[in-house]
Amino acid sequence: MARVLVVHHTVSPPLDALLRAAVDGATRPELPDVDVAVRPALTCTAVDVLKADGYLLGTPANLGSMSGALKHFFDTIYYPCLEATARRPWGLYVHGNNDVDGAVRDIERIVTGLAWRSVGAPVRATGPVAQPEQDAVWELGAALAATVAG
Repeated sequence: MARVLVVHHTVSPPLDALLRAAVDGATRPELPDVDVAVRPALTCTAVDVLKADGYLLGTPANLGSMSGALKHFFDTIYYPCLEATARRPWGLYVHGNNDVDGAVRDIERIVTGLAWRSVGAPVRATGPVAQPEQDAVWELGAALAATVAG
């Protein structure tokens, strides 16, 4: 069975709405052979990453960058997973009050080093989260699940 790992740092109602949309998209009934594991960034391990076939990352944008929790996740898994996870698919959603570009840029640099391949453009949400952002994250989760299902 293929596995999608959702690694998130959910600290606000807007991020919770995006997380729920991501999981809903990845757990579509028409993809019964895809398991979705949801892990907070601070508790996610290299073993979780190695067991997964694709990754959906969610973070707030804090002071122009990704959350410290997601940075900790990357610091923890980078070298243990560097070669074994190359070419695996990934997606990203980021929420901020007014600007998420720095967070997206920082994460893209790290996953470029990991040699992961994107399944779609990062979903950038600022301010209150509306249905279009939730739909975009749902689509990203669905695309990732379809990709790992083959």
